[in-house]
Amino acid sequence: MGKRKQTKRKLKISETKYKQLISRRKSKKKMSLKDKKILDDSLYVKYCTCLHKLEFKKQSYPICMNSVYKNRGIKQPRNASKKCNKTFNKNVGK
Repeated sequence: MGKRKQTKRKLKISETKYKQLISRRKSKKKMSLKDKKILDDSLYVKYCTCLHKLEFKKQSYPICMNSVYKNRGIKQPRNASKKCNKTFNKNVGK
């Protein structure tokens, strides 16, 4: 078995599409797998850029987690900050 190649996630969707997907997830309407993946990737990108802007300070983890996931009522991914550190360059958020 070989190692999985980790790729950078850069996703750009329109703000209206993003808000539409967030409202669908909150109201627990049925979403396609593609829409779920798009929303999860865009939230993950927002979380990672928040962490990189705050330069991985100890207090930045809960601030970014609250601002991206918990305030929207969405369950956060497991070990998101560790994965974020592996998959993103430091220059992504700048």
